[in-house]
Amino acid sequence: MIKSELVQKITNENPHLYQRDVERIVGTVFNEIIEAMASGNRVELRGFGAFSVKKREARMGRNPRTGESVSVDEKHVPFFKTGKRLRDRLNGR
Repeated sequence: MIKSELVQKITNENPHLYQRDVERIVGTVFNEIIEAMASGNRVELRGFGAFSVKKREARMGRNPRTGESVSVDEKHVPFFKTGKRLRDRLNGR
């Protein structure tokens, strides 16, 4: 599901809301999650999961084409851990 499909689904299920308002709400929620993660905070949505940032240390990698060693800088990557309710639903419980 992409963002526009999510907006359309919410709009269809809530006919009293305008689509432009739903787009603004969804955009605001996503932006707040991004801002929180950018500042190093963890975002938890109970029953769904938790978004956090993990640090990957600098390391020596390998260029797959040439086989030579390459230095890979440290970086921060987004990480998502599913909540119990989502995990149970995915596993058919």
